[in-house]
Amino acid sequence: MRVDIFDFDLPEDRIALRPAVPRDSARMLIVDPDAPTFEDRIVRELPEILRPGDVLVVNDTRVIPARLSGIRVRGENVARIDVTLHKREAADRWRAFVRPAKRLALGERVRFGGESEGSAGRPDSFDAEVLEKGEGGETLFGFSLSGPALDEAIARLGHMPLPPYIAAKRAEDEADRDDYQTMFAEKEGAVAAPTAGLHFTPDLLERLAARGVATERVTLHVGAGTFLPVKAEDTQNHRMHSEWGELTADSAARLNAARAGGGRIVAVGTTSLRVLETAVRDDGTFPAWTGDTDIFITPGRPIRSADALMTNFHLPKSTLFMLVSAFSGLERMRAAYAHAVASGYRFYSYGDASLLFRAAKDRRHDR
Repeated sequence: MRVDIFDFDLPEDRIALRPAVPRDSARMLIVDPDAPTFEDRIVRELPEILRPGDVLVVNDTRVIPARLSGIRVRGENVARIDVTLHKREAADRWRAFVRPAKRLALGERVRFGGESEGSAGRPDSFDAEVLEKGEGGETLFGFSLSGPALDEAIARLGHMPLPPYIAAKRAEDEADRDDYQTMFAEKEGAVAAPTAGLHFTPDLLERLAARGVATERVTLHVGAGTFLPVKAEDTQNHRMHSEWGELTADSAARLNAARAGGGRIVAVGTTSLRVLETAVRDDGTFPAWTGDTDIFITPGRPIRSADALMTNFHLPKSTLFMLVSAFSGLERMRAAYAHAVASGYRFYSYGDASLLFRAAKDRRHDR
């Protein structure tokens, strides 16, 4: 499929730089193929929209401060290196995107932090050696620290990895440490937030439970590859970076029971959907699953795992807009996004939400 068919006009001022306050006050566009028009709602109205027996599937990954600034010394030449971690390979190894990558050679070392001792005798700096170099600035680093010691150093010296569309317009600040983390965040490892989950509050979750809507958790450690532009002219030539995920046996069993009882599976975010679609069997049931996934969901690929998808508004020609077009149809999503732009919806990570339902005929076909 040509990538340019997923293009659309998006004014720059539609990209949100701060989240809605409170979180569940964000707008939410209902896109139902069986309804004649779109419906403008608010996230806090979700209990009125869902039904008893439905199940929300959220991503419980936790974002780490994965942006690091370091220096490379080569003789008398010193170069500043910006690193964004994106996938852990071992206790002391991370894959990362580097700028400018051309300033690094195999075997060279980058130092992060200062020269002095930190508090409580902790070193205020650590090193990383370039072990591999790949395409697009991707680099495998071997660090001088390992395990919890490396985690603590990254937490202390790193910065929250705000999307480039936000970082280009303002600096990261202390508010982002909380704003760019969902209330479900538990398992450290993501370098980008599962942003649909940012809209939830404890009060909203309590009201959903009172309505009879259950919540299940999956894990997908979102990588920085989610921000990479699609440079290929055809979708079949685009390479997705793999991300680690998990669907536990207990959660899989409860999802199967909910479906057997007529409940709908509502994926909260494209990351949750990618886990479910990786795990799901052809008959729509779920086994336990854990491992890496590089699943790339584009129109024409059947969706078997979810009946609805709650997600933010995505950028033109992005893999995420391709995913929502696979879920609800390209023409329907082009019309929905045109409505969202005209109606002043806020886009991307800190933006508003949409709730996409699949046509009843499609749900019957996949079961």
